[in-house]
Amino acid sequence: MRPADHPSIPIPRVGVLLVNLGTPDAPTAKAVRRYLKQFLSDRRVVEISRLVWWPILNGIVLNTRPKKSAHAYSLVWTEAGSPLAAITKAQAAALQVRLGAAVMVSHAMRYGNPAVGAEVQRLKDAGCERILVAPLYPQYSAATTATVADAVGAQMAKMRWQPALRSLPPYYDDPLHITALKDDLTRQLAALEFKPEVLLLSFHGMPQRTLELGDPYHCHCQKTARLLREALALEHPDLRIELSFQSRFGRAKWLEPATDAVLAAEARRGTRRLAIAAPGFSADCLETHEELAIRGREQFVEAGGEQFAALHCLNTSDAGMAMLEALVRREIAGWI
Repeated sequence: MRPADHPSIPIPRVGVLLVNLGTPDAPTAKAVRRYLKQFLSDRRVVEISRLVWWPILNGIVLNTRPKKSAHAYSLVWTEAGSPLAAITKAQAAALQVRLGAAVMVSHAMRYGNPAVGAEVQRLKDAGCERILVAPLYPQYSAATTATVADAVGAQMAKMRWQPALRSLPPYYDDPLHITALKDDLTRQLAALEFKPEVLLLSFHGMPQRTLELGDPYHCHCQKTARLLREALALEHPDLRIELSFQSRFGRAKWLEPATDAVLAAEARRGTRRLAIAAPGFSADCLETHEELAIRGREQFVEAGGEQFAALHCLNTSDAGMAMLEALVRREIAGWI
């Protein structure tokens, strides 16, 4: 029998923590500056000497970029907050329903709120002695997936009573992921008012140097695109599928071809109907809503294109949630 003065201990549970990149708390220059400072101070995100980067970050970037980015965020902000935050929260809620009471599902942002460390602690305080950390990045990169492990590790270093951990592996070539993308993109393509000649698969860019240092991200993106191209070929034999990388920043050489350059080149070569999708993102965000859907359309039309559609990410679609549930259940097998 437990002594009357024994501390209360929650019933042991299994926790699942969905983690995405992050977002400012508001579409204001102040909030964006705070977010960018945290994001761009990460040594895995910017892999150059602090002696070189620190003056650039604090003297130039954080004094010029926040206002511009805040305007971009204001174009896509919703009553529920930023698209990325709202959708990731909705994914966690939908996954909770699918997994039931035996599992406690939470979500966190690697940069911004809710913070990874705080959510790990909250799950442990609620009795989750076993936690699956699920970075929602299909393709592995040190600048994304590895930083989640860093944040979890930093929190674990502070904890006397640590939970047991598992991590969701990258799922860039998982049949569950490819099938979900195929099914959801097929649904969206069928709903368009025009038949695209080209489907452009736009992945977030990384500096070319990351590939040369051994980061597998470029190869993962290429394989996702190849498998998706093969999966869509049967139902869309006349659809040409291309790959590109978006969100170039700074003067360094980035992975190519660049999305903005491809959009203009396609229009100039005679492509009049184009759809664009972002299979490297698990949820719509600034990069899909503003960079692709708004600026991408402008770039394509200004170069001579006529019909353009930005397709949604998997988000909380039936295909996306079925995939996420299956991936998570596979990784927590033996725990429940």
